[in-house]
Amino acid sequence: MPVIAVVGGQWGDEGKGKIIDLLAGRAHVVVRSQGGDNAGHTVVNPRGTFALHLVPAGIFNPATDCLIGPGVALNPEVLLAEIDALRERGVAADKLVISPRAHLVMPYHLVLDRLEEEARGPRAIGTTRRGIGPMYVDKVRRIGLVVGDLQDPVRLRERVSAAVERRNLQLARDFNAEPIDPRETASRYDQFAERIRPHIADTEPILERALRDGRTILLEGAHGTLLDLDHGSYPFVTTSSCTVGGLLNGAGIGPRHLTTALGVFKAYATRVGAGPMPTELDDEVGAHIRERGQEYGTRTGRPRRCGWFDAVAARHSVLVNGFHALAVTRLDILDALDELKVCIAYELHGQRIDHLPSQAEEVERCRPVWEGLKGWSSPTGNVQDWRELPTAARDYVRFLEDAVGVRAGLIGVGREREKTLFTGALP
Repeated sequence: MPVIAVVGGQWGDEGKGKIIDLLAGRAHVVVRSQGGDNAGHTVVNPRGTFALHLVPAGIFNPATDCLIGPGVALNPEVLLAEIDALRERGVAADKLVISPRAHLVMPYHLVLDRLEEEARGPRAIGTTRRGIGPMYVDKVRRIGLVVGDLQDPVRLRERVSAAVERRNLQLARDFNAEPIDPRETASRYDQFAERIRPHIADTEPILERALRDGRTILLEGAHGTLLDLDHGSYPFVTTSSCTVGGLLNGAGIGPRHLTTALGVFKAYATRVGAGPMPTELDDEVGAHIRERGQEYGTRTGRPRRCGWFDAVAARHSVLVNGFHALAVTRLDILDALDELKVCIAYELHGQRIDHLPSQAEEVERCRPVWEGLKGWSSPTGNVQDWRELPTAARDYVRFLEDAVGVRAGLIGVGREREKTLFTGALP
């Protein structure tokens, strides 16, 4: 009964969508466990290029059950638009099941996200303003609305109206903002409910049967470990737990069932939004990586900050996740560079340290200790076997493995599903 968790090891955007799409062809169940439509997975397969934000990437395999778990922040309008866009391109969502325990993103969450971010001024976190943070606040305060509320029209209208009225008081008091119409909001969500109800079902029995029957379950991570609410560079983090432990909890699977934790890392580093990034390159090399890799946000289109691989931060991800293997993606983006660098340690307050400090302010003060490596100056995009990579490219991957302490089972040399090399190290 293999349970595989695919988790980003950096600041998100590591290419998880491609890896999940690849592995989903062998999975019976794929579960999106946490986060909301502030995350995005780009999938390139024989059907074309797709940007997914809520629908699990297993949707392209018609035999796969795709679950949206209890830990997800669900905006029903975004979900329905995504389902429609997939259907227009011949991808059916018939096997999509949504847990009634998942919480709903409401219009006032988006308004609050925008107003709170604007109020921070120069100290803004850099959220996507999709309302995810305020939704999780309501969840923790135990005043949130859940997908299960969509199953009862009377209860839905009552709960939506009461929630909007409560939030209007806050909007007026804290921001002097215009109120949201409770009747209009209730009517809109009633319309959403009509289309979503056929997809709502308890996900626990589906997972229990899959575990009992020895079927493969794939847990799909959103964001990346360094954006984790507990283990990231707080407060420049997302509002869900995007580690392996967070995925298990958000799906509803106990840790003893986990068989493989796969950490996805780019061959370099990127980050969107504010927060410390010790290896950031604000020069022509960083610009080269950004343009060659088309490093722009799937959800926002914002240019990503680019830099060299940070092995210190990567070791932190390995520690808190317990990865069994790595997937190193986008190796081909480095093809044209004669020299590469990897951050193997930090210098902080005049001393060398080998761990990621817990405080964002301290990480901001860290200066990288570099190890230089030779580039391969040769295209890798058409390589079909790990052993056929240029020697310097294999050496680079081996160096990353040694630096973080985990072997790489998958190597990405392009965005397409088939441009993935298996090294034999995947459990």
